[in-house]
Amino acid sequence: MQEIYTKSQTHSMFELTKEKLKYWLLDHPSIVSFRWSPTLSWGGTWWFLFSAIFFYITIVITIHVILKLCRIRCQVPLGPLPVIHSLSMSLISIIIFFGMFFSAEVEVRETRWLWQRSRTTPFEWLLCFPLGIRPSGRVFFWSYVFYLSRYLHMLRTFFVVLSERKLSFFRLFYNSVILIMSFLWLEFSQSLQVLAILFSTLVSFVVYGYRFWIQIGLPSKTFNISGNFLMVLFGCNLACHVGVVLLHYSRGGCNGIGAWVFNSFLNVLILCHFLKSYFDANGQWKDTSAKRGQIKAKSKP
Repeated sequence: MQEIYTKSQTHSMFELTKEKLKYWLLDHPSIVSFRWSPTLSWGGTWWFLFSAIFFYITIVITIHVILKLCRIRCQVPLGPLPVIHSLSMSLISIIIFFGMFFSAEVEVRETRWLWQRSRTTPFEWLLCFPLGIRPSGRVFFWSYVFYLSRYLHMLRTFFVVLSERKLSFFRLFYNSVILIMSFLWLEFSQSLQVLAILFSTLVSFVVYGYRFWIQIGLPSKTFNISGNFLMVLFGCNLACHVGVVLLHYSRGGCNGIGAWVFNSFLNVLILCHFLKSYFDANGQWKDTSAKRGQIKAKSKP
């Protein structure tokens, strides 16, 4: 009897937890009734977007120049801020991932009857939103949360500049472009954003989780985890972009295709720079490993 009671209690707790998660990820009134509005949504105007990017670039460059002019070589103590940032970004990313995943599932289930006329499959909907779709509801709520998380993601640039004295044009360009892309997803109800957010948040969860692991002093492997996972992300995005093109011309058009073309152009610029940096870094790592192997071989009697 005691064992049966324990199982029943465990099952009840599981169901209660499941219902709470469902409420906070899917059924909360703020999620269900969400509507993207430039006047009501924080950060929803073009002026705010470009002002934020301008101040981000200006402040980062100013701090970098001041450190160079003052010739401050020692690291600026940041305390637990980088660790808290990595943990927060990892948790936020996985929350957005599950929120978007289950929201897309509900959207597919509730609107499946509308697709029977056009014979559209759920995967085709993920790639190509129907024309006239409005930025409202669960899916666009999590798209908005992803957009806001990009501002928090930018803080890492300040940590790198203050602690490592490194500042690259690509970092500033990449963070600015990702912010613009996530804004365009909402502003124009752009197709492909569901899969893009799922891929991006999953990669961010792993990368920031790995950084947190290293920052708290746990052992790590000599492995370019950020570069390799970003390669997977770019590969998935490339395959999905091909699918959008095919569906756009075979299904009579995808919503937000103008914004998608602009985002695709920015993605190509990022991909070209990233591939160059990735292969350069891997080449240097292989050369270093080969030299270490030769030194060890010579040191043996």
